[in-house]
Amino acid sequence: MHTPLAVTRIGHACQLIEIGETRILTDPWFTETATYHPGEQLATTVAGLGRIDAVVVSHEHYDHCDLDALLDGGFDLSVPLIGPGTVATIARAKGFRDVRAIEAWEATTVGPLVVTATPGEHGVHEVTFVLQAEGRTVFFGGDSLRVPELDTIPDRIGPVDLAILPTNGLCVRPLGMRQFVMDAEQAAGLTAALRPTLAIPHHYAFHSGRLGDRMMTKTDPDPRHYADAVARLAPDIEVRIVLTGERVLVP
Repeated sequence: MHTPLAVTRIGHACQLIEIGETRILTDPWFTETATYHPGEQLATTVAGLGRIDAVVVSHEHYDHCDLDALLDGGFDLSVPLIGPGTVATIARAKGFRDVRAIEAWEATTVGPLVVTATPGEHGVHEVTFVLQAEGRTVFFGGDSLRVPELDTIPDRIGPVDLAILPTNGLCVRPLGMRQFVMDAEQAAGLTAALRPTLAIPHHYAFHSGRLGDRMMTKTDPDPRHYADAVARLAPDIEVRIVLTGERVLVP
């Protein structure tokens, strides 16, 4: 019998992943600015999260590394925070007391949980993550581009139960429409390579405000494009589009 595996979408790339009794928070983002809008109602406040056993942070961008919100919300600074060196430097300066810096293919453990950093590519240094505990495996894609090495995860690490992937294909207009996040088709291709039992898209509702969307960023806000692409490329893989606050049990 499988160890229970569940995920609750908090908003954007912030997810609460539960593997058995272990609770992991990914890429925290709980606030908003004039140019960073979640585009969806957040499922909870920091105070409403309950016990967290580990936090994983893919990179330093505010919408994935909102550490000030954790501090303001009374978050327990002794909880292990795991991320690349760039994130670790910020976390230590904020007062987090158990900071683990890991880079691609390095790992650390928190109780029964093994966190392996996997490659990522973005506008700043980023890693993605494989989370493993009690026979269950989750891939968390942050907001990376598709990196060819990620296709090797099943061979390197084993079968994937749950894959959580960004899908909005964010491009920056002043940089000649340079792309910084995988789009629906690229995410579907990675899904076909990972072959998870369940795939969930995220990082699609974000927007830059009315002016920012016209002048700065271009994104695809519709996760159905990803679901359609997976249906073409890997029709046997289940895709769930998850509302914020919805808790999904993974078979």
